[in-house]
Amino acid sequence: MKLWIAQGFGIGRIPVAPGTFGSLLGLLWFGLLLRTGSPWLFAIGTIAGIALSVWLCGAAEEALGKRDPGCVVLDEIAALPVSFVAWVVIVLWQTGSLPSCAYFLSASTWPLTLGIFVAFRFFDVAKPWPVYQSQSLPGGWGVTIDDVLASVYVNVVVLLVYGGKLLLARCC
Repeated sequence: MKLWIAQGFGIGRIPVAPGTFGSLLGLLWFGLLLRTGSPWLFAIGTIAGIALSVWLCGAAEEALGKRDPGCVVLDEIAALPVSFVAWVVIVLWQTGSLPSCAYFLSASTWPLTLGIFVAFRFFDVAKPWPVYQSQSLPGGWGVTIDDVLASVYVNVVVLLVYGGKLLLARCC
């Protein structure tokens, strides 16, 4: 059961691009976190997902006898919502409420949602410093933290783009 969950309920067994398919399931996890309507439950659920990933990905490494096996995608699932944290906080700050799932799929925002997804996959695959180095952490920590750090890079990009838009709005 632990291995099946760590493999994204079987999605990690897809022979081509299992990390990308796991990340797609991460979008569903993100949507479920948003459905709570509570910023606190969103935060707690995100942290709990990461903690569960550390535990189950470590168990999966032991069961498979491999370091960070490609079929283990719970790390992508758990980390993908972290990629949206900056955007969620910006909307929360502007509106006073957690955005809905529909907000991220609207005609005006879906390109940014897609951009965040692509950026997450890029940073997860490219593994810039310290993403690559974090893989040397023991057990499930090494499996999960690299994806969380890839999400941090995505948030930096979102903040730079958003900050750039604010500067352009002020000066022009």
